[in-house]
Amino acid sequence: MRQNLPDDTLRQRLPIVIAGLLLASVLLMLRLVSFQFQLDPAVTSYLEGVRASGYQRTLRQAAVRGNIYDRDLQAMAVNSLEYRVGISPNLVSQPRETAIRLAGIMGLDELDTFNRITSEVPWVLLSAGVSADQGRQVAELDLLGVTIEARPRRYYPQGSMAAQVVGFVGGDLQGYYGVEGFYDGQLAGREQEQMLSNIPFDVPEDHDEDRGSDIVLTIDREIQYLAESELEGSVALTNAARGNILVMDPRSGEMLAMASWPTFDPNAWYEVRDDTLLQNAAINGLFEPGSLMQVLTLAVALERGAYRMDDTYLDRGYIEAGGVQVQNWDRKAHGVVDLTTILVETLNVGAATISMQMGPATFYSGLREFGIGEPTGIDLQGELPGILFVPGDEDYNDSLLLTNSFGQGVAVTPLQILTAFAAIANDGLMMQPHVFRRLLDGDEVRASSPSTLGRPISSATARQVTEMMVTATREGMGSRADLPGYTVAGTAGTAQVPTTLGYEAGTSIVSFIGFLPADDPRVIVFIRLDHPNEYWGAAAAAPVFQRLAQRLVILMNIPPDDVRRDLVAAGGAVEAIQH
Repeated sequence: MRQNLPDDTLRQRLPIVIAGLLLASVLLMLRLVSFQFQLDPAVTSYLEGVRASGYQRTLRQAAVRGNIYDRDLQAMAVNSLEYRVGISPNLVSQPRETAIRLAGIMGLDELDTFNRITSEVPWVLLSAGVSADQGRQVAELDLLGVTIEARPRRYYPQGSMAAQVVGFVGGDLQGYYGVEGFYDGQLAGREQEQMLSNIPFDVPEDHDEDRGSDIVLTIDREIQYLAESELEGSVALTNAARGNILVMDPRSGEMLAMASWPTFDPNAWYEVRDDTLLQNAAINGLFEPGSLMQVLTLAVALERGAYRMDDTYLDRGYIEAGGVQVQNWDRKAHGVVDLTTILVETLNVGAATISMQMGPATFYSGLREFGIGEPTGIDLQGELPGILFVPGDEDYNDSLLLTNSFGQGVAVTPLQILTAFAAIANDGLMMQPHVFRRLLDGDEVRASSPSTLGRPISSATARQVTEMMVTATREGMGSRADLPGYTVAGTAGTAQVPTTLGYEAGTSIVSFIGFLPADDPRVIVFIRLDHPNEYWGAAAAAPVFQRLAQRLVILMNIPPDDVRRDLVAAGGAVEAIQH
């Protein structure tokens, strides 16, 4: 009986074993069947990632960046190509020879290139900044395993022209400064992702190309070139440290030129060691405007009724208030003086007398109306608001009421003071300065429309101030700013250079603002030179305006006064022959 015990045990356990095997078989069959159903999304994503990591990589591609043009569709910023070169090491049969040839073309280190080619990875990047010519030479080698991917690169065909207006695109394909920075979102378009195979025989999938919008500027390339050439020559002639020339249409606020010296080449922005060169001094180069402010002081006084055109004051050569004494530039008393003579003789005492008569509330509210101490809101990256302390500010004191009237203790940008004067040229209506003219997005065209910043003075006051500026140009500057055949309204500025201890001796910042024709302005110009060898603005900056205006009237087709008036009298349209 005991001899049959193992057989009995086996027979008893066999059904259990069979049942277990059947259960395992059923489970395996169910598992196999489950693969035919949709997997958990997380599992699917993981498996696809594992699969793709072996023979695919994701390439993030920036959209083709929109171009930038001047007002006549001359290219200011366009796209060129550079190449990204990589290699699949497992497909290279002669790594040493391949390394030598590739390194020689792309200017790479041979040993480093060899190490990359012999690495145990599916694909390795050799260089991300290969020029078009180098990329062509690599392609002509026709090496198995080498991949060449085109990448967009920003190119500025005008070189340094308008560089601080246009800005530049950095290595991260992001726009910096100027138009490139301000309109980066419109120019850049949307970034794309493309899956690329590490297997050289795979054909990449086609994908729809996204593209940024093109932008047409108000800048005129010819006028910009004229302004930059004149500025560079004037800086050299006067031995100035730096300078600006701005040209605007006062009726619309369109900037026709914005020149700054020194400048830079945006094609080689990475070589610039002084970051201030990348910035636009026309919108962030603060300076004390000096006697330019006398014009705004008179405009506010006339507009607010504090003075009339035929009013006079007694000039004793000095005025005291707020613990300071203000004197005229020539240290002389001028006796009974009218308002126009203040501009003709640039009398600090006259401007200070008028601001004292108005009082701080009237005076500073008037300056605010002209935009002093506020950014203009121009569509360029990096604008500063200027500096204007008013009663209630921690840094305000009573002496500023006097000194601000003739441009000391207040700081403006070139564009800010130009915009204020443009209101005078435009019958008292202050226009929003801008450089954007049109946006081209495929078949869609979006054009800018002029907008206003306010009306600081009435048209009657604007005509009165213009009349005074015409007299100041003719009598105060001799023939330095005259233009035969045209009536010019202008004024010069001479400002001391502030330091932490007061003002720097023996040097100045000179400026001139003028517009023409005075009775129907088509263009207004601002000129600034820092530390020239000639101290006074009338002597250093006014002749620059004269030389510039002689060529501007030709470029902009502005007829002489008599021709224009005869044309109007005959029923002609002056606008038809304007720029």
